[in-house]
Amino acid sequence: MGDLLRVSLVQGDTRWHDPSGNREYYGELIAPLQGQTDVVILPETFTSGFSNDAIDQAEGVNGPTVDWLKEQARKLGAAVTGSVQVRTDHGVFNRMYFVTPDGGVKHYDKRHLFRYGREHERYAPGKDRIIVDFRGWKICPLVCYDLRFPVFSRNGYDASTQQSDYDLVIYTANWPAVRRYPWVQLAKARAIENLAYVASVNRVGTDGNNLEYSGDSAVYDFKGMPVVETTEYREEVVTAAISKSALNEFREMFPAMLDADAFDLR
Repeated sequence: MGDLLRVSLVQGDTRWHDPSGNREYYGELIAPLQGQTDVVILPETFTSGFSNDAIDQAEGVNGPTVDWLKEQARKLGAAVTGSVQVRTDHGVFNRMYFVTPDGGVKHYDKRHLFRYGREHERYAPGKDRIIVDFRGWKICPLVCYDLRFPVFSRNGYDASTQQSDYDLVIYTANWPAVRRYPWVQLAKARAIENLAYVASVNRVGTDGNNLEYSGDSAVYDFKGMPVVETTEYREEVVTAAISKSALNEFREMFPAMLDADAFDLR
């Protein structure tokens, strides 16, 4: 629970509709991070790629990927997060897991389904966002299209406790290269307006729908400045150390949250 949190971005080339192959592939990519990081972020739908057809392969709530995430978190000594398709009694969700080394599992179901890609026709929308407390940091995990909706990403502030909702917001994505400019600019904007760090993780390669991905994964600080950026169009794993004291000092110096409009998202 020190000042620094080490955040690793895993910009991989997800195999199309190959859950076991992807678990093996990403397991090999992240193995060198053992003892070297605190949070490992995998891309959206990292076991299949972003595909409506992959719904037929959706796992149950106790499927093999949850066990795999637990194993990876335990071996690495770090939290591991990323999204997969999960089938429940209420439909199939694009579910982002946040798994800790002690075996703890929390999840967030993607609220904003990508209408342009017809995701809303086959998947169920989530309702509530979550905040995870991990190693002295408050972390908000969100998924891809959520990035376009600043109200849902809004970082609240409790004047009675003088605490913001979160310190770090994570966006895990399959965001095609044709829209890479909005991906980068919106991630910076979310950092600036929320006085928080943003970790945005995207895949690379070409998927089964012939869509190309540029990656453009990054960690941005509370001023929208890059702490670390990946090489575009390249499989890469990078780690950034972010500072809680630097964040708190900036919030004290520039307390824009005190002037924010008061409203609740219902």
